[in-house]
Amino acid sequence: MKTQHFTTACAALLIAALTACAPTKTREGTGEYIDDSVITAKVKAVFADDPQVKATQVKVETFKGTVQLSGFVDSRAEEERAVQLARDVKGVKSVKDDMVLRKTVP
Repeated sequence: MKTQHFTTACAALLIAALTACAPTKTREGTGEYIDDSVITAKVKAVFADDPQVKATQVKVETFKGTVQLSGFVDSRAEEERAVQLARDVKGVKSVKDDMVLRKTVP
């Protein structure tokens, strides 16, 4: 009888653990989190290699394949280049552009 209770308790614990790791609309699963981390790293690496994009000024976040770019850029050309570079990274589903054009004072 004790073995049956122990087995039932272990099964319930396993189900609870697996359910906690399951993705929802607002929370990534473990695999998605790892995939998003890889995408973020690749986008940042592409920015660092590009002379037109100032990688330290553009923040990159990824959630379920959607890359969000934020921060300040010096020109529309830099903003457009950052968006295009991010779109070209394998695994990116879409790019959300929240970058702000820095205004220069004459």
